[in-house]
Amino acid sequence: MNEQKKNDSIDRNRPETASVSSSFETNSTSTASTQRVLIVTAVDAEKEAVLRGLGDQAAHFDVFAAGVGPASAAAGTAAALAFASAAAGANALAQGSAAPSEPDAAQASAASSRPGPLAGTGLTPAYTLVVSAGIGGGFPGRADVGSLVVADAMVAADLGSQTPDGFLSVDELGFGSSRVAADAVLAARLRHELQRAGLAVSGGTAVTVSTATGTAETAAELLRRVPDASAEGMEGFGVATAAQQFGIPALELRAISNAVGPRDRDAWRIKDALDALQAASSILREVLTS
Repeated sequence: MNEQKKNDSIDRNRPETASVSSSFETNSTSTASTQRVLIVTAVDAEKEAVLRGLGDQAAHFDVFAAGVGPASAAAGTAAALAFASAAAGANALAQGSAAPSEPDAAQASAASSRPGPLAGTGLTPAYTLVVSAGIGGGFPGRADVGSLVVADAMVAADLGSQTPDGFLSVDELGFGSSRVAADAVLAARLRHELQRAGLAVSGGTAVTVSTATGTAETAAELLRRVPDASAEGMEGFGVATAAQQFGIPALELRAISNAVGPRDRDAWRIKDALDALQAASSILREVLTS
C-alpha cells in the first residue's frame, strides 16, 4: 500500500505479539473439515472495513491486521497459519479424531509434499485460502481511484540488486523468485462477481514495495520492471509468500486510494478506498467459500 498508511488520517495501530493467538481463540475449534479463509490487512482501519463488509458472514473468515510492510505481513501471516494449524490439530485430538501424526493416505501424501513448516508433520492447513486485503495505489490508466484490483500475481518489485546496468530482480540474480501467482480460478471468479455487483475492478499484477512510490520516475521504473502492474501495496508479496510456504493459495485485493506517482496528499481518497474495500468484502463469502 502507499504512504498514506503512515499518516495520521488512518489508524496505524499494529497488533501486539500476543494478538495473533488471541485473534484466533474463538475459532480454535476449526478442523480440516471446517476450513476457513484468512484475510490479512496491514492496519485496523482496513480490518474494520473488511469486517463491516462481511457483516454476519464474518463467522466464515478470520481477519487480522499484521502491520505495515512485507516483513510484518509475512511474519504475522506465518504465525497465524501456524497457530491455526496447531489449534486445529489439538482440537481434533481433544474430540477423539485421528491424531495429526496418523493422517489418512491422502493427507499424508499432501503433507509430505507441502513446503514449509507443515512438511512431513501430517498436519493439514486450517485455511483453504489466504487473502491480502487493503487500500493502495493504482497505476494511472489501469486502476482508477475508488476502484478495485484483484491481482493475478503478487510481485516484490524492489527485491533484487542495483547494478551499473540497472536493476536486477532476485529472479535474475538466481536467488529465488519475486513473484507468487494468485489462485487464477478464484481471482477470475472474484473479479466477475465484483463486476456483477456493479463495482469497478481490474486484474494485473500487484507490486509490493518497502518504500511507497512518490515520484513519476519511480512509477515509470516500476512499470519497466513489472509491465502489467495495476496496483502498488506494501504487504501482498509477504502474505502470499507465507501462504505459499504452507501450501495454501493466495489472493490480493486492493482498493485504490491514490494514483501511483508524485506524492500528492490532497489527492488521496482514503475514505473512498475503504468504502470500496467494504463493498467488495460484502460478497467474499459467496465467492471464496462456495
